[in-house]
Amino acid sequence: MANCELCEAARLTEWYHEDDTCWIAECEACSVPMVVWRDHGVVPPDDAVVHMQAELAKVGDRIFGHDDWFLDDNMRQIPEHYHAHARKKLPWMKK
Repeated sequence: MANCELCEAARLTEWYHEDDTCWIAECEACSVPMVVWRDHGVVPPDDAVVHMQAELAKVGDRIFGHDDWFLDDNMRQIPEHYHAHARKKLPWMKK
């Protein structure tokens, strides 16, 4: 899609994973791992979401530690292209 920053997939930061469904890189805006659906759109098929979240979980666990992060799929800055972030839990979020 023209003018879509996520479709462009510029390698400006560290990349952790890529396959035919998605890529995961450090988010340029917030410096946390971000999974991006390779197809332009807001609602990926369920199997693609499961796959992307599983791949992001592997990266989140490696970077933050198991159970020390959460999935944030609120697409604030680029609401027209599905992506989700792995964010470190704040102390009050931990069990």
